[in-house]
Amino acid sequence: MTALFPPGTILAVVVGSRAYGLAGPGSDHDRRGVYAAPTRAFWHLDKPPTHLDGPREEQFSWEIERFCTLALQANPTVLEVLWSPLIEHVTDDGRALLAARDAFLSRHVAHTYGAYARDQLKRVAARRDATGETNHKQAMHMIRLLYAGAHVLRTGQVLVDVSHLRDRLLMIKTGGVPWESVLSWTGDLLADLADAQAATTLPAEPDRARIDELLTAVRERNLA
Repeated sequence: MTALFPPGTILAVVVGSRAYGLAGPGSDHDRRGVYAAPTRAFWHLDKPPTHLDGPREEQFSWEIERFCTLALQANPTVLEVLWSPLIEHVTDDGRALLAARDAFLSRHVAHTYGAYARDQLKRVAARRDATGETNHKQAMHMIRLLYAGAHVLRTGQVLVDVSHLRDRLLMIKTGGVPWESVLSWTGDLLADLADAQAATTLPAEPDRARIDELLTAVRERNLA
């Protein structure tokens, strides 16, 4: 029987369209996870991998140290793992990671979410200039990221489920919204992101000490 998760997995979730509330009948199951390699494995010259693909399709997992490093940098893709409403597997170490998820948040999310969205916008615009075609799916995720960025700055919670925007977002994905209207909404959301950044109560920096304590505890528990 094929294993469902990599060895040492402490947290496994579904992300992507199914977690966003944007799935259709043929949508993939995008799975992401966190695993803790045996502590003694780090004593060798060849270290454990920082990430793993599989064993199932569309499945990707980070070793916990790499995951924490990216989450401390406010990487939107990584932060979504900690707030996904679709948890497939969690251990005591995984529950400890989830309990500490707010320690990863800081004002850096304004930059990372905004930068990801602006990069999507540049890619869509470049394709339109080169081919006259619009990557509507990319445009949809640009809008989603901007909306989610303002949300986390205001609430201290990473927004994953955007089903309340489902109709509008899927209209963009299917090309049912004129590009000019997408640009107009983008401009409004960029302004909203700036307002949220100015008013946020998130700390300037994440709580690295708390995450370091978490990681140390996981390593100690996995020393055997």
